[in-house]
Amino acid sequence: MPGERAAAAAVTPPSFARLTLPLAGLNFVNQASRTLIATIGPLLAVEFALSASELGLLAAMFFAAYAVAQLPVGLAIDLWGARRVQSVLALVAASGFLICALAGGPMTLAIGRVVTGLGISAGLIAMLKVNTQWYPKERVAGLTGLGVFVGAMGSLAATLPAQMLVPLLGWRGVFLLLGAMAMAASAWIFLSVPDRGPGPAPPRRSLVLETREFGRIFAHPAFLRLAPAIALLSAMNFTYQGLWAGPWLRDVAGLDEQGRATLLLVYALGLMLGSAGLGQAASRLQRRGWSPMAMPVLAIVVMAVVQALLIALPSTHPILLGVLWFVFAFCGAGGPAGYAAVGQRFGAELAGRVATAINVAMLVLVFFLQNVTGWILDLWPRTASGGWASQGYGWSLALTLALQLASIAWMLRPERGR
Repeated sequence: MPGERAAAAAVTPPSFARLTLPLAGLNFVNQASRTLIATIGPLLAVEFALSASELGLLAAMFFAAYAVAQLPVGLAIDLWGARRVQSVLALVAASGFLICALAGGPMTLAIGRVVTGLGISAGLIAMLKVNTQWYPKERVAGLTGLGVFVGAMGSLAATLPAQMLVPLLGWRGVFLLLGAMAMAASAWIFLSVPDRGPGPAPPRRSLVLETREFGRIFAHPAFLRLAPAIALLSAMNFTYQGLWAGPWLRDVAGLDEQGRATLLLVYALGLMLGSAGLGQAASRLQRRGWSPMAMPVLAIVVMAVVQALLIALPSTHPILLGVLWFVFAFCGAGGPAGYAAVGQRFGAELAGRVATAINVAMLVLVFFLQNVTGWILDLWPRTASGGWASQGYGWSLALTLALQLASIAWMLRPERGR
């Protein structure tokens, strides 16, 4: 109808700076908190006398809380909007950083990480939700990728810059700084992000009916076929950037503290550029008639190749190592484009729940992989320098490579009737 088209055209979407950027600001804190343990993990292991499995459990507790919060947070964002939910959760994250800063032992530190995981649990989901509400579907992956690009700067800040801040502030001071940033992000989101998207408000239904939509999402054939590979793609980044890349660079590549921080910086750059580049490429290909899953599938295949090379060439020139870890992170940044692709199979009113459904699978994988890597490493005696044997890292990479190949085979299998 001409009148309906004119009314729709009259609704001008808010600018990226008003709509997505404040949410990306909290995602900056989110990404920094994930990556920080990879940077300061060796310090924590020494100060609290942690084994590899204990350090893995400490990092995994963050993701366990993150996973537990996913379904309730996705439902809350769909019902009450990203503005209200994220401004409150940012304050929860700030309290978690404060607990970490005041921790006198590993148990208190673990509690702080759990609270932080609850507080930053909706970073990507909130951006996907508002972008799905306000923009055409072919623009969602690109704009979300730009938001993830901004958030990935937090990963960058948690590498070499954080390493430089530790002598000045101590690792406790770095946690306090993150807490202050979370409080600032809360105020920014509350003052800038609209309560809901354009058009009439969706009809109110009972909480029971809204919750039942998760059953439809988890049973949907497209979700069952695509979600495992997408979840594992993102989980690989969280597993290594969130913890094990730093120890790998020390124990396998033989890099010193400065070298590790530099390579982790290269990793974060790969994540940043991949977030913007793959999201924009996915949107551009979709406008030209390609499947929205084209870029995520390519990213998964290339990441599998990189893992095989890391197993075959563990101790090589730092420049080649930098290239491999850069490409690994670049490909892992294709996860949000996959989230957007699956979300297009459902209505905008379910965008938060679809993203959190994938996130649950992803975070369960992160918890599993971070712990299993620690268990594998503990099968060999500690080295003279206090690290872990290189053979253990090879076996852990072989495990993740096998899982990724299995997820590719599952995603690309022929469907019945087609």
